[in-house]
Formats: sequence, C-alpha cells, structure tokens
Amino acid sequence: MTTISADMVKELREKTGAGMMECKKALTESSGDFEKAMIFLRQKGLASASKKAGRTVSEGLVGAYIHMDRIGVLVELNCETDFVARTDDFRDLLKDIAMHVAAANPTYVSREEVPRNVVESEKEIYRSQVAGKTPQVVEKIVEGKLEKFFADSCLLDQIFIKDPDQKKKVKDLLVEKIAKLGENIVVKRFARFQVGERL
Repeated sequence: MTTISADMVKELREKTGAGMMECKKALTESSGDFEKAMIFLRQKGLASASKKAGRTVSEGLVGAYIHMDRIGVLVELNCETDFVARTDDFRDLLKDIAMHVAAANPTYVSREEVPRNVVESEKEIYRSQVAGKTPQVVEKIVEGKLEKFFADSCLLDQIFIKDPDQKKKVKDLLVEKIAKLGENIVVKRFARFQVGERL
C-alpha cells in the first residue's frame, strides 16, 4: 500500500483547491497517482456542482478583455453571493473566460441556447453529406458531426485555450471553481467585437 505523505496532500490541495481530507482520500483511492486523484476530485466536484446547479445566481461581475486593440470581449459571470464575486479566484475565472471568448470566438454560451431551427438545419446538411448509407449509420454520423458543431460553437463545450493537454473544456473549468468556491457559477452571456467585422 502506498504511503500518502502530508507533502503529497498539500501539493494536490494547491493544484485543485479541494479540502485536505478530500485530497488525502483521493490520493488513497488512487494509490498515490496524482492524475487519477485529480480525476477523482473532478468527478466528486462534478457531483457537488450538479447539486448547486439549481441555486439562484443573482450576484457576479461583468469583465472585459481587449486583445491588441482589435478584439474586445464583455462577459457576465454570475454567482450566488457578492462575497464570492469579489474573490481573486472568481475574478481570474472571469478573465480566463473573456480571454477564451476572444481567442475561440464561440457563438453561443451552451448547446441549450442553440435555436432548434439551427440544430435541425445542421442535421439536414450532415444527412445530405452522407446520403446513401443505412439510416443507422447516417444517424450515428449526424450525431457525431452535431457534437463537433457544439464543440466548435458553444463556449461551455469548447476546449479551454489555456489547457496545454487539450482535455479540459470550459464547463470543466467552471465545475472546478464551483467545487472550490462552494457556489453555483454561471456564464450568463458574452459579447465579442472585432475591428472590421461585419454586423
């Protein structure tokens, strides 16, 4: 059995923001493997985040990011209390999301925001591209292409630009902060402006 040292627990706590006991449990469950322990904590965070998802978010901040005087972004990020809105963690999250919007240029916040007619139109395009295959194959391809569409156009489904491993989505980033700060956090809306862009 792997011995879990206080230094290991401290390092995992610094990386994840989770409590000491949760970090120790995660390391014990994963036999000291940091990557598995982080996944364990994220899964646990996801569970606690889903419990908080129904809570009212009437506080928050509006943040701005300007990139080389050519791209400007405004983001409204909401949380439950003014106390959390004033924390460095919340402000850093807001800045990261605004930078991400500037770089990745999403169209919608979430897939739930995509109008039904847009989804149906995309499906029709994909079906016409694979005409002649069996209905089961066509539907499987269409669903795969639709997932790619969501990953390209929906902020929460996009891969976070500051994640070098290309595994963390923006929604995973939110879940981590929800687990750390203990409040529901929601990206309410964003606006992106680019010089020369047609309206």
